This record gives sequence, C-alpha cells and structure tokens, in this order.
Amino acid sequence: MTAELDAAERLGRADLRALQLERLRATLHRVYEKVPYYRAAFDKAGLHPDDCRTLADLARFPFTTKADLRDNYPFGMFAVGRDQVRRIHASSGTTGRPTVVGYTEHDLDVWAQAVARSIRAAGGRPGHVVHVAYGYGLFTGGLGAHYGAERLGCTVVPASGGMTARQVQLIQDFRPEVIMVTPSYMLTLLDEFERQGIDPRSTSLKVGIFGAEPWTEQMRHEIEDRFAIDAVDIYGLSEVIGPGVAQECVETKDGLHIWEDHFYPEVVDPLTGEVLPDGESGELVFTSLTKEAMPVIRYRTRDLTRLLPGTARPAFRRMEKITGRSDDMVILRGVNLFPTQIEEIVLRTAALAPHFQLRLTREGRLDELTVRAEARAEATAVQREEAARAVAAAVKDGIGVSVGVEVVDPGTLERSVGKLRRIVDERPK
Repeated sequence: MTAELDAAERLGRADLRALQLERLRATLHRVYEKVPYYRAAFDKAGLHPDDCRTLADLARFPFTTKADLRDNYPFGMFAVGRDQVRRIHASSGTTGRPTVVGYTEHDLDVWAQAVARSIRAAGGRPGHVVHVAYGYGLFTGGLGAHYGAERLGCTVVPASGGMTARQVQLIQDFRPEVIMVTPSYMLTLLDEFERQGIDPRSTSLKVGIFGAEPWTEQMRHEIEDRFAIDAVDIYGLSEVIGPGVAQECVETKDGLHIWEDHFYPEVVDPLTGEVLPDGESGELVFTSLTKEAMPVIRYRTRDLTRLLPGTARPAFRRMEKITGRSDDMVILRGVNLFPTQIEEIVLRTAALAPHFQLRLTREGRLDELTVRAEARAEATAVQREEAARAVAAAVKDGIGVSVGVEVVDPGTLERSVGKLRRIVDERPK
C-alpha cells in the first residue's frame, strides 16, 4: 500500500503541519492583496496576514459565509484576473444569485489530483472503468469525478444522471469496476436491475463512491450486500473546490480522511464560533491552502461533524460522516434546497397565499418532499390545480428536483406564534 501513496500521504504529522502553516500564510497574504472583501474584513478585525504565526492563530481571523460569496457575485471573490480563470462552476442560490467559484489551470490540476487520490483510497486503480453518474454542468460533481478518474489513469463513462434503464445497460455492456453516484440514485439503479431481472451482485462493479448527500451505515450495508461491492463516502463542496476534499478509505471505512495538504479543517461551535478541540461535534469550517482563483478563509460549511485522528492515512485527520446541518438546508436526492427558494416560487404564484410548509417523508428508501401551500380565499378549484402544477414545474426547472405539491384551504397549516413552521420532517429517525 505504501508504494501507492503520493508524497503528501507519506508525510509525518509534524511535517504536514509545517507545510500547512507555510501554505496558510501564503494564502492569507494572497487574499489580503488580491481580494478587496478579505482586505476589508481583515482590517475591520484589526488583523494582518503577518499576525498568523501558528496554525492556531487562524482562529483569530473572520469567517466567510455563503452570504458573503453571494454579496460579491459574480467574481468579487476572485484573486486572479479573468484571463487566468479556466473554468467556472456555480450552485443554485436562494435569491436568484448562485454561489460562483472559479478555477485556474493550477486549481484544476490540484482538484484532479485530489479526486484521483480519493478514488485510489476508495479502491479504484489505473485501468479501471469508472461509471460517473453524478450530474454534469455547473454542479461540480460530474466533472470533478470525471477529471479525477482520468488523472488516476481510469477509463471514464460520463453517464451523468437520469435515463436509469440506459445506465443499467451501460453497466452491463461496459463492465465498470467503479461507480460514482449519490447513494439514493444507487438504490434507484438497484431497483432497475431487479426490474430487468438482473442480479445486481452479478455486475462487474467492485467499488461505489457515494457523495453529495448524507447516507447512513444501514444504507451502506444494504448497498454492499445487494451489489456485492465496497461502498465508501466522498465529501466536497463547490465553495472549497468540489468533490475530493475528503475521502473514506476502503480498508477502514471509518470516516473520511481530509486531504489536509490542500484543505485546513476546523470544527466550531455553531452558535459562538469558538474553535472546538478534536473529538467534539460542531460545524465544519474549511480554509483552502492551495487555491489560486478563489481561496476561501474559514468558510462555514454548516455541516455538522467532528475531527478524529487519522487511521489509514495517519497524517490526515478524519471527519465523521455528516450528521446534519446547522442551517435549514434540505438535501433532497443530492440537490441542496432552501425553504427561501420555495418561498420565492410560492410568492410569485398568484393563487397562493404566503403560507407553506415543506413535508419530508420517506417512501421506501428514498426521501420525498411535498410542498403544502395555502390557497388564497378567492382562488377557484381550477386556479388551485394550475398553481400546484406551476409550483412543481418551477421547483423542477429552477432547483432541479421533483417535489409533490398540495394546495390546501386557507388557514389549514399550523402556525406557531403567528409564524409558520416551514419544515415538517416525518422521516423515520
């Protein structure tokens, strides 16, 4: 195994921390000199990059939030000129403004290396065929997995999402050893295999690399048993780079090793922002150490986890599987959805009052979301039906996920001190 590891994976913990401090100081200087937002934020806090003399000093610097990125839409957070940006990705926004991220040629190279390292840690090897069923486009999942697999020396099948019956046929015909996909869609593929009368355990697949949404140990066991594969977790987010920030190693399956030579993690108290010691649960915060186009300093992910010592890669700390989020984001079949996005749609639908709830349920193994919206008193039955169809179409077109819609009578939905409870989670615990 040691011969397969890259130089950074073979570092001792002390050498890694020295490398992190060197890269952190350089990144702080870079954003202070190149990004007006960070210069203003540091100045307001009375800090200069030279004030970071140890890794612990990072805790003195201000956080970056998703709102900060949106406020500087589209390119205000970039630390390079537009002529150096080779690719742009974006995630959907709650106010019509997506979170935009940019990559230089160097950034794309680092990203490919990080994902290649992740695939290798998951059990993929040069020469393997990798079936990528993450979505392509502005979402970072598909292209991130694609270029990482190619960097490792694999053959890539860029299947993207959807067309489930065809995906089963491609897996049968091209005989991939590795699949990269959301865990919920893997279960959809499982159902399609069985619908077609094909034993899922008979496929060529050996490894499944699952990300973009939380999934349980119970789901891991079901997928592994019914597909006869190793199922491992991958973590990433667009604002930091994309998939490949952290990866579960196939030999241990005990949490995700963070590639700390590129991404420095902290866990903080979600309410106070105080840095918590390793082993305590809190909100995950990342600082990029090697990003050129859009470095981020202390980015609040809103993901809840804790940091643990490394095992399969001793120098790199592990993060536990994400247990939830510290904000109100709903992750539905790999798509991030906020109540405020639904609110915008409801408010612009003439027959609907500004009262709605999001009802989360689980049908079989898949999460489902139903938008329950109150009709205006004057709305006719026909107008209610038209409104339900309009909301469903707008959510599908604007957010990228299918939801159910129920238009209910005025005054139907529960109110709490005059304020509607937006999310009703009825999924089994």
